[in-house]
Amino acid sequence: MSTRTDTQSPALHVADSHDLIRVHGARENNLKDVRVEIPKRRLTVFTGVSGSGKSSLVFSTIAAESQRLINETYSAFVQGFMPTLARPDVDVLDGLTTAIIVDQQRMGADPRSTVGTATDANAMLRILFSRLGTPHIGSAQAFSFNVASISGAGAVTMERAGQKVKERRAFSVTGGMCPRCEGRGSVNDIDLTQLYDDSKSLNDGALTIPGYSMDGWYGRIFSGCGFFDPDKPIREFTKKELNDLLYKEPTKIKVDGINLTYEGLIPKIQKSMLSKDVDSLQSHIRAFVERAVTFTICPECDGTRLNEAARSSKINGISIADACAMQISDLAKWVRGLDEPSVAPLLATLQQVLDSFVEIGLGYLSLARPSGTLSGGEAQRVKMIRHLGSSLTDVTYVFDEPTTGLHPHDIQRMNDLLLRLRDKGNTVLVVEHKPETIAIADHVVDLGPGAGTAGGTVCFEGTVEGLRASDTITGRHLDDRAALKDTVRTPTGTLEIRGATANNLRDVDVDIPLGVLVVVTGVAGSGKSSLMHGSVPAGAGVVSIDQGAIRGSRRSNPATYTGLLDPIRKAFAKANGVKPALFSANSEGACPTCNGAGVIYTDLAMMAGVATTCEECEGKRFQASVLDYHFGGRDISEVLAMSVTEAEEFFRAGEARTPAAHAILHRLADVGLGYLSLGQPLTTLSGGERQRLKLATHLSEKGGVYVLDEPTTGLHLADVEQLLGLLDRLVESGKSVIVIEHHQAVMAHADWIIDLGPGAGHDGGRIVFEGTPADLVAARSTLTGEHLAAYVGIDR
Repeated sequence: MSTRTDTQSPALHVADSHDLIRVHGARENNLKDVRVEIPKRRLTVFTGVSGSGKSSLVFSTIAAESQRLINETYSAFVQGFMPTLARPDVDVLDGLTTAIIVDQQRMGADPRSTVGTATDANAMLRILFSRLGTPHIGSAQAFSFNVASISGAGAVTMERAGQKVKERRAFSVTGGMCPRCEGRGSVNDIDLTQLYDDSKSLNDGALTIPGYSMDGWYGRIFSGCGFFDPDKPIREFTKKELNDLLYKEPTKIKVDGINLTYEGLIPKIQKSMLSKDVDSLQSHIRAFVERAVTFTICPECDGTRLNEAARSSKINGISIADACAMQISDLAKWVRGLDEPSVAPLLATLQQVLDSFVEIGLGYLSLARPSGTLSGGEAQRVKMIRHLGSSLTDVTYVFDEPTTGLHPHDIQRMNDLLLRLRDKGNTVLVVEHKPETIAIADHVVDLGPGAGTAGGTVCFEGTVEGLRASDTITGRHLDDRAALKDTVRTPTGTLEIRGATANNLRDVDVDIPLGVLVVVTGVAGSGKSSLMHGSVPAGAGVVSIDQGAIRGSRRSNPATYTGLLDPIRKAFAKANGVKPALFSANSEGACPTCNGAGVIYTDLAMMAGVATTCEECEGKRFQASVLDYHFGGRDISEVLAMSVTEAEEFFRAGEARTPAAHAILHRLADVGLGYLSLGQPLTTLSGGERQRLKLATHLSEKGGVYVLDEPTTGLHLADVEQLLGLLDRLVESGKSVIVIEHHQAVMAHADWIIDLGPGAGHDGGRIVFEGTPADLVAARSTLTGEHLAAYVGIDR
């Protein structure tokens, strides 16, 4: 047995001295030469108002460089298949470790993607059923709704000993896909009355499909195909003519000496519109699809996506379709009850994955849930699952507001998970606004002082106690507590919901008061969104603003997204006597060198592409001749460089007075986006900024009832106050505002609270409280009541 003879502690090994991530001179987006030193193997929280540069520092600088350096370790051949990442604009980045990013990007909205397929739980279940299911129907792919059953036979020619020999071969693949819905779980039906007006002829404008006018190519094809008379009303078509108009397979035709392809309306619409994600379509096409197409559960597989054979194989009376439809917490209990030594390692791994769902607060989901229907917070927690049981240490985990969509009751559980990752020896970086999570930080970096160009500097670095004592915006608002209102407003009517059964709702009847501020709350998965988005009766005049992501390329900006650019272009065109299209960087006015992008992208194959400012237009995106036209003393590029606040002043009065533009700018300022520049690409906006931009565009819609889904997402403590003011102004202008929310400040400010629960999934779906916030605090009969009482400082 060896013994140590030295009594002095050994000197610090040089390898142990690298205990900081050093960032010097970071200038990504709005960062202004930021210099920070972040301790490793600690939990660091990044705070600051929305748009202050938190994501630019954490995601676009630290995490991006870590990923880029890892990608560079692969061969050039492999790098050619990987996304190219540019080096962040920073002088020194030292002490980086492997970064694992767990962000709030929505999971793919592919109709075939479910919670089970996204987490590999389905793959393990398929293997389990292929081994233990009775009757045995085949390999694991026989239980996959993405594999179709096919078979074939024929002659195969091969060469043997210098002679050609023909042999008959047959093959078959047994898949689990439902043949009727092709594994999608739903079938679509097209309402023909929405495609055309049968009292008119084609030449008289019978077609009501967007883009299908008789003036363009479609008109030439319909007029010259010869399959029907374009001057005859559609209701007088013979059966064959109507079939040719609607269903004809692609057929080569010649019109005026030009070779063209004719195809029936239904297959053409299915290819061009129905094969895409509805949310990605342009607004007028989306409106048409929602009007003309009805999606119903597949009658053959009953929405399970699986064929009859896959549903017939069972383990202890449970089929794979039943297992995927179960609530995950119930499925975990069922798997725990299976005792089969031959598949013991598989059962142990599956058990671990399912237990992770429950531990992370997602036990109320089912594996069959389409992944595109998860909220941003749910998607982030699903991505966390694969990291919970990981044996990796000395990794940097990067989280983007992990408490999004969590009830105060669930935030403690999330905090425990973050601390567990840290205690395994990992560096945990969290971008967060919630004081409950800021409180557990070992180190805090506060960015600001403002947003956009007014941000991008480090206002504070240190402990939570130091932040509290500092005079930064976050420090001053960290202990903010909204008080309960002394008096609440009187409702002007009610919105009746009767017998709501969407998802986990249990035949809910509720009268939602109108003309007041109503907050719908409850733990994650209790049925709030199902009640407000899935059960509100049609025709109730409801404007719903959900958490769906804003879609837009780097050419999109706040001016194009809100429709602000239209009145501005028209005003410029009228003042200068030219076409409005000249004042669009995506149309005739675009700089010919960079095509209106303002920068020129050079693709360097497996190396990171380089973006350089266009020398011709100097990044202004327009032709030089367009910039000679002025309106109110400014050219179009100068107007797009203005902030919302400047532009609101510019278009308010004087020779530049444009009421239509001013109204949109006023709404943008109202939701707290006064600092955004009109031409800033949408791709550079933070999550909170995007939601408020969406809110601003909906404020002009005609509708008496606004339903907002967690509008405090991504909002700093100081901005919540401004949001409450906006909600009050909406109510005072005669609107009814219903907010799905977990933030206690919004609950305390409400006139009426509807609390769902008591738990999540099948433990929820009931209304456990209706009344004023004061009554909820006094009763303390629910989890929400307990947390709200603690928040407003009322002890038992």
